[in-house]
Amino acid sequence: MARTPPAFIPSSGASSDDELISARIAAAMPTLTPIHQRMGAFVLANLFRSATMRIDELARAVGASVATANRFARALGFDGYPAFREALVRGFEATIAPVERLRTALESPASGEQVFDASLEQAASNLQLTRSTIDGAVAHALVDAILNARRVFVLGYGASAFLAGLMEHGLTPYCANVQSLALAGGPSHAARRLFNASPGDLLIAIAFPRYVHDTIELARLAAGHGVRVVALTDSAASPLAQFADLILTIRTERRLAANCDTAVLAVIEALCDAVAHRAKDSVETASGLAQFVLPWLVRPPAPIPGATHHATAKNPTRKP
Repeated sequence: MARTPPAFIPSSGASSDDELISARIAAAMPTLTPIHQRMGAFVLANLFRSATMRIDELARAVGASVATANRFARALGFDGYPAFREALVRGFEATIAPVERLRTALESPASGEQVFDASLEQAASNLQLTRSTIDGAVAHALVDAILNARRVFVLGYGASAFLAGLMEHGLTPYCANVQSLALAGGPSHAARRLFNASPGDLLIAIAFPRYVHDTIELARLAAGHGVRVVALTDSAASPLAQFADLILTIRTERRLAANCDTAVLAVIEALCDAVAHRAKDSVETASGLAQFVLPWLVRPPAPIPGATHHATAKNPTRKP
């Protein structure tokens, strides 16, 4: 399968739009008033922070008025501060979105119970939408790819490192060689392990906004070695999509954070179950594994004859 070389992914999360804003501010600096120069210097030194600030927050940070902040934006050629901030935010959307949602949530009073319930509802919605959009043929092909691979590498950084570890845990009993690359040693060690990878191997890369540059770069290098790449990501617009052979898109919306990992973990567990179902001698493997780890498992206490079994809430302060 021919792959298109990936575009450069800046590790900072910035885009060319940010470079244009920086160049515009730098070019205008000699013509700005002293207070506007101070404001421009602050923005240049704090691009991301400035993109997250309201006009009053930016003005307060540099000891200026809101009117001055508006005039600063107009001096740069914008209609006003909202247009300036919109241009500044562009390229940071995935990074800033949780900050903006948290700001909005804190401005709208809600009880802890309401926040708790809304979070569970969002997770359930993600899972339902993911289930309705996953292509069964792609899922089937992915299970085939896992079972037929000489080695399976699982890659993810940030929160996805934990998901990669759980996927390795779930696949290990049924695959001869599964390796999580989200281990001690970091990306350079992962690159060393991928150096000898070949077309008979499979790389499962997990990446969601905010995309981690190391995940994208290592997956790109693996694809260049002829390794088949599977992407667990959020959409066809993901940086992984340009060189992945198979893509499973998973909904990860979350109100007060960057991503909801619930649906991702559910898809990983579903894949592990499908692999277990189709793996050769899976019953014998599961039985042998259960017997092997038995010494490390705590057995439940034997039931007391005549005792009534029902759920009760224990009071930790109650004395016998």
